[in-house]
Amino acid sequence: LLFHPPGSPYQPVIEALGNYPQKKFYNVSKLGGAKYVSRFLCFTLDVLPYSIRVLFESSIRNCDGFLVKETDAMNILDWKMKQNNVEVPFFPARVVLQDFTGIPAMVDFAAMREAVRNAGGDPVKVNPACPTDLTVDHSLQIDFSKCAIQNAPNPGGGDSQKPMAKLSPPRVQSRKPPCRAQTGCKGPCSAGDTSRSPGQFSAQIENTPLLCPFHLQPVPEPETVLKNQEMEFGRNRERLQFFKWSSKVFKNVSIIPPETGMAHQVNLEYLSRVVFEVKDFLYPDSVVGTDSHTTMVNGLGILGWGVGGIETEAVMLGMPVTLTLPEVVGCELTGTASPLATSIDIVLSITKQLRQADVAGKFVEFFGSGVSQLSVADRTTIANMCPEYGAILSFFPVDNVTLNHLKHTGFDKAKLEVMEAYLKAVKLFRHDESSSREPEYSQVVQISLSSIVPYVSGPKRSQDRVAVNNMKSDFQACLNEKSGVKGFQIPAEKQNDIVPVQYEGNEYKLSHGCIVVAAVISCTNNCNPSVMLAAGLLAKKAVEAGLVVKPYIRTSLSPGSGMVTHYLSSSGVLPYLSKLGFEVVGYGCSTCVGNTAPLPEAIRNAIKQGDIVACGVLSGTKNFEGRLCDCVRANYLASPPLVVAYAIAGTVRIDFETEPLGTGFDGKSIYLRDIWPTRRELHTVEEECVISSMFKELKEKMEKGNKRWNLLEAPESILFPWDLKSTYIRCPSFFDKLAKEPVSPQPIENAHVLLYLGDSVTTDHISPAGSIARSSAAAKYLTNKGLTPREFNSYGARRGNDAVMTRGTFANIKLLNKFIGKPAPKTIHFPSGQTLDVFEAADLYQKEGIPVIILAGKKYGLGSSRDWAAKGPFLLGVKAVLAESYEKVHKSQLIGIGIAPLQFLPGENPSTLGLTGREQFSILFPPELSPGMTLDIKTSTGKVFSAIALFENDVEITLYKYGGSLNFVARRFL
Repeated sequence: LLFHPPGSPYQPVIEALGNYPQKKFYNVSKLGGAKYVSRFLCFTLDVLPYSIRVLFESSIRNCDGFLVKETDAMNILDWKMKQNNVEVPFFPARVVLQDFTGIPAMVDFAAMREAVRNAGGDPVKVNPACPTDLTVDHSLQIDFSKCAIQNAPNPGGGDSQKPMAKLSPPRVQSRKPPCRAQTGCKGPCSAGDTSRSPGQFSAQIENTPLLCPFHLQPVPEPETVLKNQEMEFGRNRERLQFFKWSSKVFKNVSIIPPETGMAHQVNLEYLSRVVFEVKDFLYPDSVVGTDSHTTMVNGLGILGWGVGGIETEAVMLGMPVTLTLPEVVGCELTGTASPLATSIDIVLSITKQLRQADVAGKFVEFFGSGVSQLSVADRTTIANMCPEYGAILSFFPVDNVTLNHLKHTGFDKAKLEVMEAYLKAVKLFRHDESSSREPEYSQVVQISLSSIVPYVSGPKRSQDRVAVNNMKSDFQACLNEKSGVKGFQIPAEKQNDIVPVQYEGNEYKLSHGCIVVAAVISCTNNCNPSVMLAAGLLAKKAVEAGLVVKPYIRTSLSPGSGMVTHYLSSSGVLPYLSKLGFEVVGYGCSTCVGNTAPLPEAIRNAIKQGDIVACGVLSGTKNFEGRLCDCVRANYLASPPLVVAYAIAGTVRIDFETEPLGTGFDGKSIYLRDIWPTRRELHTVEEECVISSMFKELKEKMEKGNKRWNLLEAPESILFPWDLKSTYIRCPSFFDKLAKEPVSPQPIENAHVLLYLGDSVTTDHISPAGSIARSSAAAKYLTNKGLTPREFNSYGARRGNDAVMTRGTFANIKLLNKFIGKPAPKTIHFPSGQTLDVFEAADLYQKEGIPVIILAGKKYGLGSSRDWAAKGPFLLGVKAVLAESYEKVHKSQLIGIGIAPLQFLPGENPSTLGLTGREQFSILFPPELSPGMTLDIKTSTGKVFSAIALFENDVEITLYKYGGSLNFVARRFL
C-alpha cells in the first residue's frame, strides 16, 4: 500500500530540505519504499504535467482517509489513464475574494453564524479554515474625470522621433507654470533637468507616491483620484463597515482596503507566496478565488483558478474543491513575436487558437522554447485570459525567468534559494535546457509566436478577433450584417449618415464607428508594464506631434494598482496621457464592469437621434453589448496603445496603414507608424522604471492601509447586528429551511417556463452587474426605501442585499427572451398573459405556488459573474434549467445552490421536440440519483421526452439533496 493510517511506519516521508535542515516538506518521490520509487513513482512524476504534480502533492499532504482518500492520490498519480474519468479533491492553500463577489460570501458567513446559533450550535466556530484575503477593489465608479489637468499648459513640443534612451521630463515654457492646480508642489523647480540616474529614479519612486509631471516634485494625488475616492467611501460606507467587522471577528480573514489595487493584481504582486511556509513546513502555493481572473497567478507557477462564491465558502470552511481529473493540453510556444505585437496580441492569438482546440474544462500547460522568451508579465497576461477560452487554468511552471522576476519584486535572496531548492526537490521546477524531458500531455497545441500580428476583439464578443489592418472593412461588414453576434443591420443608405452636435461651444460630427468611450485599464490582460508604457510613450509622441483627442470622448485611465501610476509617472509619460484626456480616475474596476459615468447628454441625444452605432474601445476583457453604456453598441478590446491611437483617430473606420491619425503642428499628416514606440524604447524605459522599489512601496501601502479605512468604525460583536433599514447588507434567506438531515429530491410538477433563451447566454445576461437602471425592479425597490436615483449605486455594491440582487437577475437590457422577440429584461406570466419584468413575473409565480424552469440553448452560463448567476435564479424560484449544453463552472454553481441542471439528449432541442415554452413541465426525480442518469419530462400537452441530469459525481448529488453547498456546510456545525 502507498498510504497507511497515522502512526504507521509507511507514512509519506517528511524530509529536511538539503542545506536547510530546519525546513521540512513531504518528499513525494519517496512514498512506498525504494523498490516502488525506482520502478514506478519517479518515472511517473517525471512525465506528469507540472500542474498535476501540484494536485498530487496536495493529495499526499492532506490525505486523511475521509475528505482525501488513498485512491484519490493514486488516481492523480495514474493521471494518464484516469483523466476525465474520476473526481479528485483538492485543498488550495488559500482563498482570494474581491468585494463584488466576496461580500455575499462574507454575508453568508454572517448569516450562517446566526442560523447555527438559532439551531443550537456555537456560532464562534463558524470561521474560514484557510487564509482568506478579501480585496475591496470593485467599488470604484468614475464620477469625476478630465479635471483641472485638462487645462494645464501643453507639456509637449520637440521632435517625436528623438531617441528614447532616457526620457526627460516634459518641456515647458520658460515661465514656470503651477503644478496643474495642485498646491503641494514646493514652488518652481528645474523642469529641464535630465541628469538623474536610474538610482535617483528609484529613490523618487520609493519615497514619492506621485510626482508633479512638470517639476518632478512631490504633490498630492490628483483631484480626480481624491474626489472619486471620497465618493467611493461615501456611497459604500455600510459595506466597508461590514468588511471591517468581518476582519475583526472572523479568524483567518484579512481585508485589503479600497484604493490599494485590483484583486487579481494584488494577488499577483502581494499575496502570492509561490511556496508556502508555515512553521518551517514547505508546500506549494495554490489558490482559488471568486474573481475569474484568479488564473493570473498561474503565470508565476502558482496553481489557481476562479470558482463561484458558493464553492469558495465551502473551501473557507475546510471542504476541498472537487474537480474531474482534467485533461492537460500542452501548449508548445516557439519563436519570437513581432516587435509590433503587444502582449494583448499574443493573448488574443493564443485565445483564438486554444478556443479552436476546444480546451474548455481542461488545464493548459505551456512549454517549448518560446516560453523562455516570455517575461513573467507576459505569462500572467496569457494565463489571465484563460476563462475567455474556456480552460480551467493556464499554467507556467516556475523556472529561472520566474526566479529572476521575484528577485525584483521584494523576495530576498535566502527565500529564493529555499524556494528553488524545494521546488527542485519535489520536481516542480522547469529547467530551460532543451535536453530536459518534457511531460506527457493529453494533446499538444503548437503556436508560433512569430506569426502573431496586432488584433482587436469585438464588436460584441471577446472571441471575435479582427486584425488591425482589417478593422475598417470588418466594421463595414458589421454594419451590413443582420443583427446578431456581430451585425448591426444598418440600411446601406444610412451607413454614411452624419449627425452634427454642439459640445462645449464647438460643432462635431458623429457617424457610425465614432469613438465615445476610450478606457485604458491596467488589469487582467494588461497587467504587463510594457503595454501600459507603450500607451504612455505613444501618447508622448502624439502630444509632441500636435495630435489631440476630441473632448466629448469619455476617456479614462484606471491603473490596477499604485505600481502602474509609479512607472507611468517616473517614466515621464503620465502628463502626456493626461493631456490626451486619459486622466487617472482611481484604482479599481470601473469601465470593465460597467461603472462608466454617463456620456454627455448632447452626445447621447445625437447618437439616439441618428441611430448611430457608437463605439467604445477599452483594454479590458469584457466587451459584451450594452455593458459600457446602453447607447454604445459596439465595443472593442484592444491593447492600451491602440486604445490611445483609436481615441486620437476618433473612429474605428480607419486604416492605420494608409490613413493618418490627424495633422501635426507643422500641418503634416501623422500616421500611427510615426508615433508607435519600438520594443527597444519600451525595454529601456521598463528597465529604469519597473524596479523593485515599486513593489516595496506597494507592499508598504497595503500593510499600512489608508487614512479613511483606518479611521472607519465597525462593530465587534460575535453576530453581525443587522440593520433592518439597510439597503446594502441584509440577512439572506438561504438558511430558512436549515434541517439536520437531507430530504429526497422533490418532483417538479407543472412548472411554467420563466425564460426561453437561445445560445451563448452569458452570466452577464443573468447576473446583476453595472448601474441600476431607473426603470428596473431593483430601482423600484430602492425608491420604495426612500432612495433617489443618485443613491442607487451599482449592483456590485449591493451584492450584500439579496432583495436588490434578486430583482437585478435577468435585468440585462440585451437579454433576448424568445417569448418577447427582442432584447429586453421582460417575460410573459402565462397564467395572466401579462408581459412583466422578469422579477415581477417570478414573484407572481412564487405567490401562486407555481415552480418555474428555464429553457436554453448551447453554452448556457458563459462568462465570469458566476455567483449571483446561480443565487439569483434560485431566489426567483427556478427549480431547474434545461439547456443543450453548459459552461462547466456555471453548471456546478447551479448544483451548489440547489438548481437541477438538465441537458437535452444529443441532437435534441426545443425546436426538434416541438416545444414552444408555453407548456407546463413535470420532472420526477427517483429516490436515488446517480451520476449522468436520464430523467423523463412530461409536458401539459402530453409530450414525454428524456433529459440528462448533469450530476457528475456523488458529491454533486449529495449537495443537491441537501439543498446546495451552503446548507450542507451549515449542517456540519449541527
